[in-house]
Amino acid sequence: MSEETQEQTAAAGATAPSRRTVIGWGGAGLALGAAAAGGAVALTRDGDTPVPVADSGAAVPFHGPHQAGIATAVQDRLYFAAFDVTTKDRAELVQLLKDWTRAAERMTAGAEVGEGAYGGLPEAPPDDTGEALGLKPSRLTLTIGFGPSLFDGRFGLKDKRPGALVELPKFPGDNLDPARSGGDLCVQACADDPQVAVHAIRNLARIGFGKVAVRWSQLGFGKTSSTTPDAQTPRNLFGFKDGTRNIAGTETDRLAKHVWVSGKDAEGGAAWMDGGSYLVARRIRMNIETWDRTSLAEQEDVFGRDKREGAPMGKPKEHDAPFLKAMKPDSHVRLAHPDSNNGATILRRGYSFTDGTDGLGRLEAGLFFLAYQKDVRTGFIPVQTSLATDALNEYIQHVGSAHFAIPSGVRNKDDWWGRGLFS
Repeated sequence: MSEETQEQTAAAGATAPSRRTVIGWGGAGLALGAAAAGGAVALTRDGDTPVPVADSGAAVPFHGPHQAGIATAVQDRLYFAAFDVTTKDRAELVQLLKDWTRAAERMTAGAEVGEGAYGGLPEAPPDDTGEALGLKPSRLTLTIGFGPSLFDGRFGLKDKRPGALVELPKFPGDNLDPARSGGDLCVQACADDPQVAVHAIRNLARIGFGKVAVRWSQLGFGKTSSTTPDAQTPRNLFGFKDGTRNIAGTETDRLAKHVWVSGKDAEGGAAWMDGGSYLVARRIRMNIETWDRTSLAEQEDVFGRDKREGAPMGKPKEHDAPFLKAMKPDSHVRLAHPDSNNGATILRRGYSFTDGTDGLGRLEAGLFFLAYQKDVRTGFIPVQTSLATDALNEYIQHVGSAHFAIPSGVRNKDDWWGRGLFS
């Protein structure tokens, strides 16, 4: 971490306003649960260059040209929340984004929100819920996004809606639940400790009481892709390695080409997106019981990789360049590969999830798919369209969907989430 970043983080913590000055004595909590977490190799950021660190409990710098939580080394746990904006007052929304920014600066540094969880007026709720007291920052990152519905005219933002922030089309096989889709705002909390991630979203929701409401949320565990070079590729709940050829956080050329918005992509009303990206979030239900009764040979044909090594069909090693014609025409790897989609490439940050059972004795489990790209029209949409004939579709179903514009990073203690959009 650079001296400048350290000074900015410390200054933000010292000057963060009390939540009580923002929302008075009110507040609302979320009833949430969390399990224990393990460690991981960490990366922090120094400008655009990831820097390896040894401690998975370390803090990831909040300030920078891009938001953390995109090219950052993928943490072990996720808590993702989409919010509806309930206030009709533009000034209230702007103030909320400023308050959220100050709280995010403190929480990602391992500090309490506002005046803390105790020691304040006994007659008032504390500024911090307190469940992260004594815990390390655990590489917590908080990433905010703005959905298409935020530009519907309520806040005078119609002319600032980027052309790339399109409504996603209905894809073959979609069975989307409106209650698990969309949202005016989103916050992605990633950390190596699930309690740290839950604490972050819980406190942002409390700060936003009366101005925003949680529309839907998703807990995730077991990262299913990696942005760290040479790290072991994670496996999904089907037991296969996922995201083998994912963009790494050190590949600045590929990030510039496929992930970060810049230049003509951020002209006119979308100039505020310079340095940002676009996120597609999809909740994908896996038919675990059906898959578990499928032969190994068929499983490998469906993916186009062997299950042990993760090597593409006809190759000995996981990272060998795939020979697509050696795979079945409907194999997942063949249909999703950039060579089958005019070079379309996305950065993946997916997580597995299990949410109990569905009432019929089947696991409510699957993949919470997160993909960042420069433009969904040349990224996710053509890839997902290509997957219409994917053999994997027999075993999965997309049940939730959302698309968000992810603005650039917060540059310093005077900056705030969405300043370019609302200025």
